[in-house]
Amino acid sequence: MSYAIISLGGKQYRVQEGDRLRVDRVATEEGKTLNPSVLLFGDDKKTELSPKGVTVTARVVGHVKGEKIRIGKYKRRTGYKRHTGFRASLTELQIEKIGARSSSAKSEPAPKEAPKEDRVAGMPKDYEGMTVAQIHEAAPGWNRPMLEAALEYEQAHGKRKGAIGALEHALAAKEDD
Repeated sequence: MSYAIISLGGKQYRVQEGDRLRVDRVATEEGKTLNPSVLLFGDDKKTELSPKGVTVTARVVGHVKGEKIRIGKYKRRTGYKRHTGFRASLTELQIEKIGARSSSAKSEPAPKEAPKEDRVAGMPKDYEGMTVAQIHEAAPGWNRPMLEAALEYEQAHGKRKGAIGALEHALAAKEDD
């Protein structure tokens, strides 16, 4: 039976196919799948640390609240009493598949055309991987077509307010010049 140790939200979990586990809230909708990073993969034959090409597929079953934790503070002889509570926001995951690499997976190269379909023509290089801060720093140096392409991509896919604002500001500065 194969198993894996995955990392989600800064915590590590040992999982097998068919397992259900509750983790800290993940920003994935119910019914969708996610692929957490795999730290270790093991089966009956051997164990690999930081394996390449091994994926774990987990389906989000639902978003739930954890058990209520009650917290009370008390100081004697002063009349000081405070009570509060806490319920953690959790996500319930179903481990669907632990996919070990196979010999056929090694021979087939990964298709590189899929990400380029989402890409808008004329966008700056490596734009998809840039953070909002990096976009804010680099945008004044881009020409007008690059800014317009990046803005079009951001409005269609990312919708990051900071990036859209930085791009619109850089476009306005180009119009003033």
